[in-house]
Amino acid sequence: MKTSFAIALGSAALGAALIAGGVGAQGPPPAPSGQMPPEQRPRGPMPGGMHGQHHPAAGGQMQPGQDAFAAIAEVVRILEFDPSTDWSKVDLERLRQHLIDMNEVVLRSAVKATPVTGGLAMDITGSGRTAQSIGAMIVPHAAELDRMPAWSAKTEPIGDGVRLIVLARDPSDASTVAKIRALGFAGLLVQGGHHGPHHLAMAKGELPAAHKH
Repeated sequence: MKTSFAIALGSAALGAALIAGGVGAQGPPPAPSGQMPPEQRPRGPMPGGMHGQHHPAAGGQMQPGQDAFAAIAEVVRILEFDPSTDWSKVDLERLRQHLIDMNEVVLRSAVKATPVTGGLAMDITGSGRTAQSIGAMIVPHAAELDRMPAWSAKTEPIGDGVRLIVLARDPSDASTVAKIRALGFAGLLVQGGHHGPHHLAMAKGELPAAHKH
């Protein structure tokens, strides 16, 4: 009995030692970069010239504020990293006004959608700044939609807004007609890959003043 008890104690002690050794082998968690020896610290500039001051928090926070703030912050980082940026031409206020227009159109406009042969007609209306933003955004966006290979798009002025009509180039293409109607105003508004490049060109002062979209 004593022999069995001794064996059990020995096995428990051995297991504890192995566990302790495994944990110890992992070592302590790495120190923050500012406390590391110089040879172990990350090299190279940090985004936006922040030098580590703008790292995500421990909880994984990535979004620096609301969406317009984040869009402007992204553009500023791109401009800062581009050695060819001409800061005498940069116009971030114009980009901010454009983002206000986007916010007005997406969140504050009233939309009445009506299925038509081959696609969808949408009456987009609003008052005050919203009506102004609708005119600034929808008309040029229709031109972008009209460049899509399977769609055609046009606008008509209506009271306090714009009528946007998007049709399949082939009205018998039931799949394309169904997609246009399913996307609706919000989905059609985000079509095309021009938004990001336009925002950057706008901020860099490369677009003419008449270009609103």
